[in-house]
Amino acid sequence: MEGMMEEEKAEPSLRERKKQATRQRISDVATGLFVERGFDEVTVAEVARAAEVSAMTVFNYFPRKEDLFLDRIPQAVEMFTQAVGKRDPAETPLAALRALAFQLLDQRHPLGGLDDDFPHFWRIVVDSPALRARAREGVEELEEALARTLAETAPDLPDPHLAAVMTVAAYRSVYVTTARRMLAGERVTAVMDEHRTRLTAAFDALEGVFAAG
Repeated sequence: MEGMMEEEKAEPSLRERKKQATRQRISDVATGLFVERGFDEVTVAEVARAAEVSAMTVFNYFPRKEDLFLDRIPQAVEMFTQAVGKRDPAETPLAALRALAFQLLDQRHPLGGLDDDFPHFWRIVVDSPALRARAREGVEELEEALARTLAETAPDLPDPHLAAVMTVAAYRSVYVTTARRMLAGERVTAVMDEHRTRLTAAFDALEGVFAAG
């Protein structure tokens, strides 16, 4: 699925670029504070002061405090739904999702699950009940969005909701297994091959779910 992650929209305006820069600065400042002190020990007001914006501005970009750290949930939803919704007519939904998964992996994208710096991020999530709860909600949001897109673009699919839930579960299983190994001290070089093998097996197992009725 060549170029799936490349920018398909027109060049953003100066105003849009400034908004993106502000959002990224707030997220970066918040992440630094969370890494230093722990998620539950930092307030939104402190993030706002450190980022030199108002608390209202923070909430304009991030509806909840948890979204400051788990700021890639919207990106995950967009990537997975666009992979299906904007795929080539000759490409199946599962093939499009498989291609996206391996593209994320090869690019060492944060949503791909492999980078030696990621355990720092995962430890913060594990240590915070609020972040764990938001992560679960994010999984549900991704499942629902993917199910809607499958229903709209793959009318022959027997059960779009089941296909979406199974896809997210399969991807999450591979991701979480690798995360646990890396949290235990293993490096990317030690888990890369097995991660790729499990990811391949996960998508192979989804073939039956996506088979047309």
